[in-house]
Amino acid sequence: MGKIKVRSGRGTGTVEVEDGGKKWSGDEYRKIQAEKKKKSANRTIHTGRGTGSKKLGDIPDPKARPSTEGMTRITGRGTGSRKSRNKGSQ
Repeated sequence: MGKIKVRSGRGTGTVEVEDGGKKWSGDEYRKIQAEKKKKSANRTIHTGRGTGSKKLGDIPDPKARPSTEGMTRITGRGTGSRKSRNKGSQ
């Protein structure tokens, strides 16, 4: 994509790195999350403040994001509203 500057050393220096796109949220992250879950299905994780445990393979897969097309969106501090538009392909 391109180069971006990243702050380093308590904010006093910068390092230029290659920008590989953001993969920490959205649909891309869901794919990465599903792959990680498949790789480590036998791993035990702790739940409920560490009081319970279960296998990672027993947890349900991440769900796809539901479509919001045609739903009403609130705008302007709750004073207005409009219908959601179709996102289309990104």
